[in-house]
Amino acid sequence: MADTDLITKLQPRFPDVWAFHGHNMAYNISVMTNTPEERWAWVNSGISLVRDKGIRYNPNDLILCKELAFWFGHKIDGVSDDAHLYYKRQFAREWQYLLGVPPFDMKERVAWIKLIADAPDSLAALYVKSPGTKEFVEDLEKRLLPLPERFHFAPDKRFLMLFGEWAAQQTSPYAQALGLKASTGDVSSLVDVFKATFGDDTRKDQASAVVAFLRKRVLLDAYNMDPQLMYEFTRDTGPLDWRHPSAHALFWARRGSQFGEHRITNDLDIFKSINNDRLEIQAMQALARSGLISYDPFSGDNVTRLNDPRWIKVLDEYFEVLYDKHYQVRGAGADTFINLHENFMKQAVRELYRLGDIEGSQAILDKLDKLYGTGGVIPHEGYKKPIKEFVQDVLYGEFEMQPEVVRSDVYATLERGFREGLLLDNPQVLEDAIRYARDLTTYFRDSRYNDFVTRFGDGRMRDVLGLLEESIPAVLSKILLDTSQPMLDRLVIYRKAPDDVRALIYDQVKPILEREWATGRLAKTGMSFEQAFPEPPGLEDVRRAQAEIAKRRAADQQKSDGDGAERK
Repeated sequence: MADTDLITKLQPRFPDVWAFHGHNMAYNISVMTNTPEERWAWVNSGISLVRDKGIRYNPNDLILCKELAFWFGHKIDGVSDDAHLYYKRQFAREWQYLLGVPPFDMKERVAWIKLIADAPDSLAALYVKSPGTKEFVEDLEKRLLPLPERFHFAPDKRFLMLFGEWAAQQTSPYAQALGLKASTGDVSSLVDVFKATFGDDTRKDQASAVVAFLRKRVLLDAYNMDPQLMYEFTRDTGPLDWRHPSAHALFWARRGSQFGEHRITNDLDIFKSINNDRLEIQAMQALARSGLISYDPFSGDNVTRLNDPRWIKVLDEYFEVLYDKHYQVRGAGADTFINLHENFMKQAVRELYRLGDIEGSQAILDKLDKLYGTGGVIPHEGYKKPIKEFVQDVLYGEFEMQPEVVRSDVYATLERGFREGLLLDNPQVLEDAIRYARDLTTYFRDSRYNDFVTRFGDGRMRDVLGLLEESIPAVLSKILLDTSQPMLDRLVIYRKAPDDVRALIYDQVKPILEREWATGRLAKTGMSFEQAFPEPPGLEDVRRAQAEIAKRRAADQQKSDGDGAERK
């Protein structure tokens, strides 16, 4: 580490030096270590070296941005590393503490990140822009003064992570089930301070303004990420969730194009631009397959990653942009994107079909036929099949080597089952969906391609899927929190859903639904949230069971940490 620090200081304007040492730490050194914690430390160090330091000295270098995009997309979001599940948990936890949970609705998500982008750059500017924030911060500082210095207020990552952990606890079913309490008197006092300031309902506006300011400063100072670009990229592409590694892959690839592409003046270097663009569209593909994140930092569970069909249109349109952009590049540069587009859109046909969007699915199939089938360079009839037959061929022809495909099919099938089966009062649809999902999950889990267990005890591919029992509540939770759907429809679905599934997700969805209910029209009818969404039977049993599971996992983790320390 010292050698790396010295060499990069001697050659700060030499991008290849930063790229070499970042890659060396993230890939070569990390795999030589013995525990997931050690691996993550080296991977994180390699990324931080380039992102936080290297790009500050070389802000317009395309290659450094491309390298970062690759590391996020391959090392963290990929499955080739034995410790990839650990990486995903740590990454999601860090960014949930930093930025919180983003809203599902696209317009709300754009507004959410814009709030951070528009935040003042300094405390002085904050005090001028947002009345009452000066008194809020002074009160906060006064309350924190008796505590150790590490808890004092400052616009830095240390303090924001403290606040973020406290904020995450307020909505965590596992934290509430475990009855998590401060381990020391100082931490207990810190929690009390946060409750009295950030938790004060009479000062919500001031607290929100201070948090937005803190997030902006930390993004700029600790992560070298411009919130204005984060806002623009969200607005111009799709619903980016910064807890997902591929959101960062997209950010850095797009940033590289925006600030570094003009420096490519030699035709022999055009491949650098093409490779960078390829990483960006691959990030969109990854977000379409797993861009919906659900994660409780205190559960010890893997990150729940659902497919997000909103990215289908984004990728389809961006393919046309890239094709036109590189059409004149020698060596058929534009054609290098065709395979990705064709394969992705084939999966989109399957996904939309499983969601029940037959019209949208057929429209994509017709487009595929026009571009690559009967209208292709080498015409064929492959896209002229009946859509049901086509979907079956695509699924069973590809899923054995692509766990993401199976998972997205399971989730899409379950989502359609909940929506149509419960909303349209057709329980057979839901029963068929659950049966299909169970059969597909069982088949894939028993596949010979997915029996590999890593040196850390994880099923490298098998655990990516998650148990079917986890998939069902995850999908119901997603549907209930989907603000693009009428509240009345979601209310009907909740009321008709099986009691045991409702009990599993009630504590998770209640805080978010309750806030939405309070500002919605249905609340004006006089019906309370508790009347609309009553606690399901068996909720206390589920809470006790979750508490026991959480205790066992905490004990297992403590034992694992102890074993890891001994190995070190």
